[in-house]
Amino acid sequence: MFLKIAFRNIWRNRVRTMITAGSIFFAVLFASFMNSFQKGSWERMLDNVINFYYGYVQIHKSGYWEDKSIDNSMLYSDNLKKLPLEIKGISGITPRLESFALASVGNQTSGMLIVGTDPEKENKLTGLKSKVIDGRFFSASENEVIIAEGVKQLLKTKVGDTLTLISQGYHGVNAAGMFKIAGVVKFTSPELNKKIIYMPLVQAQTFFDAAGLVSSVALKLDSKNNINSVQKALRKQFPESEFEIMNWKQMLPDLVDAQKTDAAGNYIILVVLYGIIAFGIFGTILMMTVERKYEFGVQLAIGMKRKYLAFIVWLETAIIALIGSVLGIIGSLPLVYYFHVNPLNFSDYDEKMSGAFEKWGFDPIIPTAFQIDLFLYQALIVMIITTILAFYAVYKVMTLKPVEAMHN
Repeated sequence: MFLKIAFRNIWRNRVRTMITAGSIFFAVLFASFMNSFQKGSWERMLDNVINFYYGYVQIHKSGYWEDKSIDNSMLYSDNLKKLPLEIKGISGITPRLESFALASVGNQTSGMLIVGTDPEKENKLTGLKSKVIDGRFFSASENEVIIAEGVKQLLKTKVGDTLTLISQGYHGVNAAGMFKIAGVVKFTSPELNKKIIYMPLVQAQTFFDAAGLVSSVALKLDSKNNINSVQKALRKQFPESEFEIMNWKQMLPDLVDAQKTDAAGNYIILVVLYGIIAFGIFGTILMMTVERKYEFGVQLAIGMKRKYLAFIVWLETAIIALIGSVLGIIGSLPLVYYFHVNPLNFSDYDEKMSGAFEKWGFDPIIPTAFQIDLFLYQALIVMIITTILAFYAVYKVMTLKPVEAMHN
């Protein structure tokens, strides 16, 4: 009965109901849109950084991450090679042998990071082939390398030239070799763009005298939601005393801290937004309460109990909040989905802004995150705010003097 009365009451004054529901609608819309942009931009940035090189999970020999020496390499065993077949959630692996070397072309010499990897597997994880801007992608069986664009400029070389590398191999063995430059790749990260050289894994193992060894194995997962389950399964198979199983948060703690800092700033902005929203909604509730003082006075005068009237008034506001929240979700869905499919691309608008993104290793593309829980969460918060503010009307009903209300 109370629900029926409350529902009838809210449509007796359609303008008032539409104003209140409208304010709630825009509150949910703005909060959902803002939150989806913040979450979407970070998801894009994390994918850029993580899938650019690290992967969501890596396997190393115990102690390697603290002391990234080629002497801490591990055997690329059959157990590692069979991981995609044995553990659910792993779709591929990328073995790497990484170390530093002195690179020289003519009179130009500089220290570089050498990454020995399987070309096909590396491309599946990081999309390395798509980053080739000159020459061609390297082959697993050829004595050749691909270099970053910054390396090309630093060494003043070109595709087809011979690159001389000198380093210290496994357990102090002298390492020296000459490799043909097959292609040039371009990265968004300026730091990596100036120092990275890729060569086939077999050639790197020969160069560093590390036959059958790898320094790390990066895992390609079906979904980032599988990180915990994959780590748990790996720890059962690879003892912690011999191997370290690290996820991206453990490998990139600075990036995690940056994300937390940005999220904290976003929460502050949301609190301010919710505060503005609360004042707007409170204004409509205040208007409704003042307009209906005579009505409340009459109802109390003819014998209606205060607690019942107060509950009906609160229920009316709750229904309007529900209507506004549902409409807010329906209204924000197409808007957020549009920018999810057609993200903002700052390279089309401003070269300086695009360059700022690339300086930090991100592409200048910001999509929205299209996740149902984002909409429901914002709608729930706005509904809670509205129903709490509705207690002002309840308070007024409980303290109302019928004779004065009707007289005024």
